[in-house]
Amino acid sequence: MTDSASARGGGVLMGALVVDSVGNGLFLPLSLVFFTRLTDVPLGLLGVLLSTANAITLPVPVWAGVLADRLGALPLVVAAQLMQAVGYLAYTRVDHPVGIFLAAALVAVGVRFFWSSIFTAVADYADAGVSGRSPDSWFAWASMARTAGLGVGGLITGAVMADGHAAAYRGVAYGAAGCFAAAAAAIAVFVRAPRLHGGTGPGGTGYGTILRDRPFLALTGVNTVLAMTSMMLALATPTFVITGLRGPSWLASALLVGNFVLVSVTAAPVVERLAGHRRTRVLVAAAALWALWSFLLSGLVPGRPALVIPVLIGATLLFTLAEVMHAPVSMALATAISPAELRGRYLAAFQYSFTIAGIIAPAFFTRLFGVHRALPWVALGAIDCLAIVAVRLLEPSLMTAERRVAAAPAAQSAESPRR
Repeated sequence: MTDSASARGGGVLMGALVVDSVGNGLFLPLSLVFFTRLTDVPLGLLGVLLSTANAITLPVPVWAGVLADRLGALPLVVAAQLMQAVGYLAYTRVDHPVGIFLAAALVAVGVRFFWSSIFTAVADYADAGVSGRSPDSWFAWASMARTAGLGVGGLITGAVMADGHAAAYRGVAYGAAGCFAAAAAAIAVFVRAPRLHGGTGPGGTGYGTILRDRPFLALTGVNTVLAMTSMMLALATPTFVITGLRGPSWLASALLVGNFVLVSVTAAPVVERLAGHRRTRVLVAAAALWALWSFLLSGLVPGRPALVIPVLIGATLLFTLAEVMHAPVSMALATAISPAELRGRYLAAFQYSFTIAGIIAPAFFTRLFGVHRALPWVALGAIDCLAIVAVRLLEPSLMTAERRVAAAPAAQSAESPRR
């Protein structure tokens, strides 16, 4: 076992996640616009190239989990960030389909490796660190760092893109590459998160153990529903507000900005307040809040701004509270039920819930919204209610003392666990 004192650089790790997310935020609004502005490749072909580049990354979590268990997660995080840095540099040089595909594939592989290893790195640091923070708190701080970085990056890009010059687009790509390179360098030099357990695991790759772990697979399936719901504010609300409710575009933007700001400052304090509660009950509460959010939106109609605006604001507050509860606690629960020697593989496999949710969510919303503006919200609320039932049914197989939301040792001694 490694001495816990050898873990260091938690503040740098969180700062590097902010910088990494600034890089993501810089380029997120330009995913398609960048190449339509700087190349002559048709939009339809660009969509196919970028979708294919993302599709080929689906096996990456399987490899990432094995590597994280054998080599440690931090080297994978650094390598993933460097891949993204090189990919964004390549974006400024490519102007033909093959080059665009290769650059996009490099970025997509880097993104998938990053999300398949970063939570293992954070969990390893929480295990080996001396700060007293629980995995729940570290995951909450990581969520805050990511959201803050995305918001800052998006604001910078919005300002830079106002002039619309090609040089500005390339400047954003250079800026994103610099952010990823800086984050990788900071983590490589200053952060240490030694694993307290070897990553050999049972025979084979260890994925046989996961496939036989029915509670974990069920939790991953339920989390797919919750993850899809968590994507709907950014994915669906602008279309719903502007098209479905015929509201002003500033209202949709204000809701998203408000959500970003609140997540950036409240995730960790909220998780601290939840210390002692069962993680499964926290997920039930998050699903209930999301269901209420969905049903509130389903009842809104155009032409009544005096009702629509207050309901949208209140519903978005409910969504945000659910989001800051779900993101860190779901990852902490997945960590708690993972065998220590297979943590990398378990948490990489858990990321498939977010991957699958990202694939389903756009089609889910657009197809149902095309039938009626309220239908996607009614369906989503109903699915979240089913998720509540599923989590409660899973609770006996997931519930142990260490599967409660944890806090710093002092906080844990001051109050007994609550149900």
